Amino acid sequence: MAIQQQLCQIAEDVLTNESQAITNLIPRLGEAFSTACELIMQCDGRVIVTGMGKSGHIGNKIAATLASTGTPAFFVHPGEASHGDLGMITHKDVVLALSYSGTTDELLKILPIIKRLEAPLISFTGNAHSPLANAAQVNLDISITEEACPLGLAPTSSTTAMLAMGDALAIALLESRGFTAEDFALSHPGGNLGRRLTLQVEDVMHKNDNVPWVHADAKLSDALIVMTEKCLGMTTVITVDRQLLGIFTDGDLRRALESNHDFHNTVIEEVMTANCKTVAPKQLAFEALQFMEKYLITSLPVVDDDGVVKGVIHMHDLLRAGVI
Repeated sequence: MAIQQQLCQIAEDVLTNESQAITNLIPRLGEAFSTACELIMQCDGRVIVTGMGKSGHIGNKIAATLASTGTPAFFVHPGEASHGDLGMITHKDVVLALSYSGTTDELLKILPIIKRLEAPLISFTGNAHSPLANAAQVNLDISITEEACPLGLAPTSSTTAMLAMGDALAIALLESRGFTAEDFALSHPGGNLGRRLTLQVEDVMHKNDNVPWVHADAKLSDALIVMTEKCLGMTTVITVDRQLLGIFTDGDLRRALESNHDFHNTVIEEVMTANCKTVAPKQLAFEALQFMEKYLITSLPVVDDDGVVKGVIHMHDLLRAGVI
């Protein structure tokens, strides 16, 4: 137990140290931060993020976050930059250079080329008087009091502060650009998030010959045949021009049985549910799911703005599509 407490205390000290490093960044947000945002907003090219070692790993993450939130960006390794990858940088780009010390050799070697290209340079450093900070149009101060590493050697709090400042920059830019959830979905088409933000009802609904339908003057027995063939637990009731009049569901069938309706003589219009709930073809499938869950519905007619039936969506369709 003593060892467990000791380990937990070490972890608590690390988290406290790193959280304080982030909190200490807040008072430094001011003209330098807004200038960095303006330089990137005015950029006609991309943000080229570069850094060495642990700063490079953080740089990869910052570049990915920028790119996925509306700011085109990619990472260039400073060592490779000196051997040809500088060709990836143009005068239209903004360079974001990361180095806690501000003295990383690999970065300093490429500064003359960046200057010659006239690409704006933003730096994240822990030393505002370092060569990298002095060369940059704007330097964002990410200095810390001490690393969380008890030896003061492993980059811990310094890289946490660097990453947090990168996130702050990315989200400030996201807000400035008016970036939306739909925009986010365009760069995240895969996975559950992408499906929720992009998949529309018309992408997963039953359509054409797979839509169960009968006319209002059809007999109850005819409706049961259609329901059995289509296996959706319901049928739509439509006019001759396919406008929706109502639906007949398994629930309506049970109520018809309880009322002793004659299956061969009862007209479906007498026992259908009129003014039923519907969804639109262009509506997000995830929104349709939420709607169906709210009203405990398993199948819904899909109608256009004129009330014409375009399809039927079933809860199983959403399950197969991975929306659920």
